[in-house]
Amino acid sequence: MGIGVGIVLIAVGAILAFAVNVDTSGSGVNLHTVGLILLIVGVLGTALSMFFWSSWGGFGGRSRTTTTVAPGATVAPGGTTTTTIDQP
Repeated sequence: MGIGVGIVLIAVGAILAFAVNVDTSGSGVNLHTVGLILLIVGVLGTALSMFFWSSWGGFGGRSRTTTTVAPGATVAPGGTTTTTIDQP
């Protein structure tokens, strides 16, 4: 669930919980309870989405490895210089 879906669930849940005034006692479904459940699920989904967004890595975290070999030298173990650069 993304942040957008979480916000939509929060909005729909708040509307059902606080703005709708319907007597649903005969149908067995309480719209206020459904609204509160959607509201809670939306808040939890949005919070978890924001928490895991920081650990995702996304578009910025790259690692670049450069290997430098002297001109005319043969590549032998220990004969190269490797530099790893972590870019944010």
